[in-house]
Amino acid sequence: MAVRSIKLTVQYDGSRYHGWQIQPGRKTIQGELVEAVSSLVGTRTHVHGASRTDAGVSALGQVALFEIDSPIPTENFAEAISGRLPPDIVVTAAEEAPRKFDLMGGPKSKLYRYTIYTGPHRPVLQLNQCWHVPRKLDVDPMSRAAQRLVGTNDFKSFATAKDKREQTVRTIFRCEVTAEDEWIYVDVEGDAFLYNMVRNIVGTLVEVGAGRWTPEKIPEILEAKNRTAAGPLAPAAGLCLMWIKY
Repeated sequence: MAVRSIKLTVQYDGSRYHGWQIQPGRKTIQGELVEAVSSLVGTRTHVHGASRTDAGVSALGQVALFEIDSPIPTENFAEAISGRLPPDIVVTAAEEAPRKFDLMGGPKSKLYRYTIYTGPHRPVLQLNQCWHVPRKLDVDPMSRAAQRLVGTNDFKSFATAKDKREQTVRTIFRCEVTAEDEWIYVDVEGDAFLYNMVRNIVGTLVEVGAGRWTPEKIPEILEAKNRTAAGPLAPAAGLCLMWIKY
């Protein structure tokens, strides 16, 4: 029987997990998927992910891939795998990937959304999917600062110090800040991201929204190529991988 590559679209609430990547003795999204797929097909099967989301980060459009020589029809995989997963992880689609499909290197763009709540009281029902900043933030300068991040730049200042990649140039296609009542959303679409890059961008935009910095600070931060030049790291809870386009 010919080996098939099965591409999955996966949604998860990351608040109970130590990120995507398998870690000994810890609950991870990848670990749960490996167990579910292996249980379904009857043999140990590795599941690869397109984006290694951090502990506490959620996803509505993670992409995963595994190889199989089982006769199970492709259209049955989403429901069959989901039935073996915890309630906070679900496979929403499964399709056979083309032979040359490149899971990690193939994405043309990814969209992350970060959610901030500015009301005075903790939003207890949404606490695992937002950053509670109990103060008024000025969205207009945040939007203007966000626009200054669009384009191809060296984002070394927005990468965690632990990110040892030599190539830190990335392209941001759009960076938008919108508000609905006490909720603020930061959408960042790019070709690829450095470790903690979106969360560092959000922390910086909050500094602008709080009036501590002006939008004109952004080019200065980019130019510095130093993590200490940018704002604080926003908490993982507010971050969600919305989709990956190939």
